[in-house]
Amino acid sequence: MHLDIHVSRFDWAGGPAGIGPGVARLARTSEAVGVRTLSFMDHFFQMEMMAPAEDPMLEGYTALGFVAGVTQRLRLRLLVTGVTYRHPGLLAKTVTTLDVLSGGRAELGIGAAWYEREHRGLGVRFPPIAERFEQLEEALQICLQMWSDNNGPFNGKCFQLAETLCSPAPVSAPRPRIMIGGGGEKKTLRLVAQYADACNFFGPPKVVAHKVDVLRRHCDAVGRDIGEIEVTAFCEVRDDGTADDVLRSAEAFAAVGAATVMARAMGADPAAALEAVYGPAMPRLAGIEAKAL
Repeated sequence: MHLDIHVSRFDWAGGPAGIGPGVARLARTSEAVGVRTLSFMDHFFQMEMMAPAEDPMLEGYTALGFVAGVTQRLRLRLLVTGVTYRHPGLLAKTVTTLDVLSGGRAELGIGAAWYEREHRGLGVRFPPIAERFEQLEEALQICLQMWSDNNGPFNGKCFQLAETLCSPAPVSAPRPRIMIGGGGEKKTLRLVAQYADACNFFGPPKVVAHKVDVLRRHCDAVGRDIGEIEVTAFCEVRDDGTADDVLRSAEAFAAVGAATVMARAMGADPAAALEAVYGPAMPRLAGIEAKAL
């Protein structure tokens, strides 16, 4: 089983001048411990459900570029890009640039977006949810076309591109991996079945098991092997948790088909917490195998 780490807050870093060194230390520690992928949120205001909107929040792709420069193996992803924030052609170019400069370590995490306050606050159009899902599917199609040999036009309902030229091409072969975030059973998981290499689920193992069953039905409908899609889930371990807690959680998720667990950056010193709680679990975590899907 793989371990990824997700960073959703930066208040622990001690103010603007401390964020760069703090993120660098966390990224290097993640790589040293054996974390496979580091992700940031794609938000411009902190989520109000987590902390005040005024708390520090970094622009995601700039932050990933910084992490790429201070690491060598760590994979890089936003969990997940809001489709409304960037034109799909520019998004494909951004992810490609990150992939090229990091030596093939970029992934595209993408979803339909939801945080209306930051849209309104920064003047970004926030269309109805049905339109956001139309945008999401076309964005996926545009990225795939830009990462192919087809440099021709794209004429969709939401987006029209005269050329889908993307040079240099990604280093990742055959292209950067795609994760679609969210567990919506009618639209999101249909898109996962059709386009994604990975998905991410929130909730306890019984919820993940249900989502996997729904995803399997969507895969059957489009003629895809669900085994081609990596299932990831958040390992909800308390700040005062132990390596044994991590392993128990990982085993429970593996039993329902999750191949990767995600840790949240914890506490006032996330790098130290990662070393203390997840570091000792890594040798045994690597030996846990997910249930075949």
